[in-house]
Amino acid sequence: MRKVIGIGETVLDIIFKNDQPVSAVPGGSVFNALISLGRAGIKSSFISETGNDRVGRRIIDFLQENGVDSSSVYVYPDSRSPISLAFLNEQNDAEYIFYKDHPNDRLEFTYPTINADDIVLFGSYYAVNPVIRPQVAGFLDYARMHGAILYYDVNFRASHKSEVMKLTPNILENLEYADIVRGSNEDFEVMFNKSDPDTIYRTQIAFYTRKFICTQGAKPVELRAENGLKKQYAVTSASNIVSTIGAGDNFNAGFVYGLIKYGITRDTIEKGLTEEQWDNIIHCAQLFSANVCTSINNSISPDFGQMMNKEINK
Repeated sequence: MRKVIGIGETVLDIIFKNDQPVSAVPGGSVFNALISLGRAGIKSSFISETGNDRVGRRIIDFLQENGVDSSSVYVYPDSRSPISLAFLNEQNDAEYIFYKDHPNDRLEFTYPTINADDIVLFGSYYAVNPVIRPQVAGFLDYARMHGAILYYDVNFRASHKSEVMKLTPNILENLEYADIVRGSNEDFEVMFNKSDPDTIYRTQIAFYTRKFICTQGAKPVELRAENGLKKQYAVTSASNIVSTIGAGDNFNAGFVYGLIKYGITRDTIEKGLTEEQWDNIIHCAQLFSANVCTSINNSISPDFGQMMNKEINK
């Protein structure tokens, strides 16, 4: 059975509406995607770190409750777990403030077993952080050597704009590792001062990989791929949007789900996907993304996950 391995940060998201806290849920970009995949019945494991406190214990329990292997989550014995404050505006988009107490991060973990055609999901600041870069790059080398498909979600926030010059070598190396790259127009505006998908693809992405998805909030999803494939997909929006936190993370989860559902292997990727295959996979990505927007949570609902689990096992 194919599986998904994610590597990324863990946080406790405390969510505010009208400056009042309304929810507190475990989170983190890759974390959110893996919870959704676990709920959809996909075998998943997570590589990360957390503090030795009540929040850290809750994060590990939450992974296990949702069917995600947490054995590669390292617990720092003398640190507190990171906290994120997410303030929802009138459109239910979030502005973040992060608090972190890991002054001596070194990321210790045992490599999970990786087989050919397993999928590795990586991204965000965690994937470029200079402090843990050797461990992250070593794992990506290991994954590639074992025949995994590497999916890179850029997810580069404006709060790190001052570090772009320092982090550019790591960003470019991640693009080189990746088989598929997904980023938002806002990510590329922060990193490269570019927001047009064609320009981004031509000048920043195509040299490294021919498979590029650019999401743009409520505007259409843009696909660029080999053989000149260029396509737009209207956003599948929920009628009752509660929060857009996790929309991009769950686009990733749905995309990875689609790779498995439609039998996309490393060989398929190297030969090039057909337009129909892209259509099917991006449809899954949009279903997951739309579902998460209907609640205050960071991942798809358990009921939707059960439905997706039945779909993939038909």
